[in-house]
Amino acid sequence: MLRMLRRLFLNPRWSTPTDLSGRCLLVTGASPGSIGFETARTLASWGASTVITTRSNPAETVSQLRERLGGKGTVEGYVLDLADRRSVADFAEQFLATHQRLDVLVNNAGVHLDLLSEWKSPKLCDGHEIHWRTNYLGTMDLTHAMLPALRDTARSVGEARVVNVVSMLHKRGSNAQLFSPRAPYNSWTAYGNSKLALVHATFELQRRHAPLQAYCLHPGAVYTRIADKGLAGHPVLGRLRRALTPIESFFLLTPEEGAQTSVHCATATGLAGGRYFSNCRAAEPAAQAMDAATSARIWDETMAWIH
Repeated sequence: MLRMLRRLFLNPRWSTPTDLSGRCLLVTGASPGSIGFETARTLASWGASTVITTRSNPAETVSQLRERLGGKGTVEGYVLDLADRRSVADFAEQFLATHQRLDVLVNNAGVHLDLLSEWKSPKLCDGHEIHWRTNYLGTMDLTHAMLPALRDTARSVGEARVVNVVSMLHKRGSNAQLFSPRAPYNSWTAYGNSKLALVHATFELQRRHAPLQAYCLHPGAVYTRIADKGLAGHPVLGRLRRALTPIESFFLLTPEEGAQTSVHCATATGLAGGRYFSNCRAAEPAAQAMDAATSARIWDETMAWIH
């Protein structure tokens, strides 16, 4: 009864199983308990050769995936830290040297820190605000490195895809702050800016690199371990959250449910790109995300940074 009530309350939609035999799909940020882990598990169970990345211990993650798959499916893992340009370059070199094709890149990895908005100034990583550096610049660095493989696959088999996991919180960002962040600093706004920029980049990628298809999506409100890092330094709140797990997990999606829109965008037949999705359906992004001039400007400035 409780399970039925929960499903009626949340109404999660499910992606349609697709035969992915012969295809290679890459999923970043696939640590156990995450949306990325469940995305990778589903894709592998449908026959894809699935590559996953984590910031540490990819072998352990691969082992857990294979256990969940019951020995079926092909999964391999690599270390990747999006906030480290050398890590991105090393991963790209390894991947491109050992894989003949790449059908889909699922950019799932990201961070959301300082959930209590305690930081009075930005935490910098490589000279950039940490959410911007990881969620946006790191994702675009990797995407750019994978473009040759994706374009080759699109030319040879007719289609390849980039799937960017963003958030409905991109609506907290603003186009003006993408180029000139304002004081006082707020970590939630910084997170929103990083995701808004990624929505812009999705639309611009579609415009500049067709027939490559690009999608961005809100996975829903999902119960994952990302909040553990966001509450770092507050052990009492961490323990309280764990104690309330049964209640919180009733009202939030599971990682498997949260992965469905990523899987849908990665696999649905004939799905037109250049759009924002939520709950396995096209949805309206923030109005500011539809400003094509901003999309072009952020793309050009990002490419200048990459090069």
